[in-house]
Amino acid sequence: MNDDLTVSDIQAMLDQSPFIRFAGVECLSVDNVNLQVVMKQVMRPEMERTPGSGQWHGGPIAALIDTAGDFAVVLSVKSGVPTINFRTDYLKPAFTPALIATATVRRVGKTVGVVDVDVTDDTGQLLAVGRGTYSTKAG
Repeated sequence: MNDDLTVSDIQAMLDQSPFIRFAGVECLSVDNVNLQVVMKQVMRPEMERTPGSGQWHGGPIAALIDTAGDFAVVLSVKSGVPTINFRTDYLKPAFTPALIATATVRRVGKTVGVVDVDVTDDTGQLLAVGRGTYSTKAG
């Protein structure tokens, strides 16, 4: 029996969260073998650092990193997982209509999963990196 998750499966899970729905996070691809997800978030006025600047505020970037990292672990454990900790390193200001987050699982153990996330613009320029740890233990 194939229990691989699809883009549609992940999107349905994302859409259950009012915050993630508001943020407009879209799942672009899923790689169940390499435990990797790619997600996109489009700029909206509420995401700007200052009104009319076109620059992303750091909060939505960090939230995208956390969300993508979480769902990369979901590929392995098949259910939502709580965040233990994550960090974000902003490499340069983000002036782009959309962000692309690529989350790659580094390890999933009995209690903790670790994920690295790259955030780029639509040309592939690296804007931020993150690493998250997530609980893999049920209840």
